[in-house]
Amino acid sequence: MRSFQEIKEAVLNHPVKKVIAVAAADDEDVLVAVKMASQMKLAEPILIGNEVKIREIADEVAFDLTGVKVIDEPDQFQAARKAVRKIREGEAHIIMKGLIGTAPFLKAILEKDVGLRTGNVLSHVALFEVPHFSRLLLVTDAAMNIAPTLPEKVQIIQNALQVTKKLKISQPKTAAVCAVETVNQDMPATVDAALLAKMSERGQIKGTIIDGPLALDNAVSLEAARHKGIKSPVAGEADIIIVPDIEAGNIMYKTLVYLANADNAGVVMGALAPIVLTSRADTAEAKLNSIALSMLLAQGDE
Repeated sequence: MRSFQEIKEAVLNHPVKKVIAVAAADDEDVLVAVKMASQMKLAEPILIGNEVKIREIADEVAFDLTGVKVIDEPDQFQAARKAVRKIREGEAHIIMKGLIGTAPFLKAILEKDVGLRTGNVLSHVALFEVPHFSRLLLVTDAAMNIAPTLPEKVQIIQNALQVTKKLKISQPKTAAVCAVETVNQDMPATVDAALLAKMSERGQIKGTIIDGPLALDNAVSLEAARHKGIKSPVAGEADIIIVPDIEAGNIMYKTLVYLANADNAGVVMGALAPIVLTSRADTAEAKLNSIALSMLLAQGDE
């Protein structure tokens, strides 16, 4: 797939429709995105939160709640727990953060025995449709893991590969990006990048070709790679960018959105269900894209 439109079409064409549980749904921006997803038949919502406020906001944004399940739970943390329960009981397939802080939202998701733990690292996968760029680009991790270790980076890549699989990207290529293209023991990210590349070469990480360290320019531009004399099956053709830490990922994320006018989506992977965890600064369209991507991921192989 090469666009968010293709993702939405794939969701619409799937015979099994999925349900999204929205925790603390009394949030205007979130309800606008959910309204759009509902009207487009991308998702069936369950809205959990302060019912009076949900209905007030729905009226303000012209969201007809006829036939929509609304569960009254004014306590934000309890609303998140109830959304988690909907996933565990099979009534919903995706969970979305509403008017609740990220920390309590994730606390509900990670509760022992009753949460959505799998034992895997949770990581954020951002997907970008960049103008004049030939393919969708994944960036990970820009929101969850502050300074991931080498084993955590392996799981972050594996989480991203679940996304590329659903996007039907055959033999995705992963670039471990750093400030330079050479290994420097004073720059630990370059050492990790080289180890990830060797692990891929030896078959310790399957389903992708990894190379690194690569600077961003030669990860996405064949011309830049040629100028620097870099010969690599990944250089210039990366589908997945794994960043060294959250600062690099956050800066790259916002650069693509605000300076490159990229359309974007984000999903947290590694739990029992896709997690839509968007920023309040994200546009309604970005939130809609995130819902559509999560719906695609929730389809499984049925």
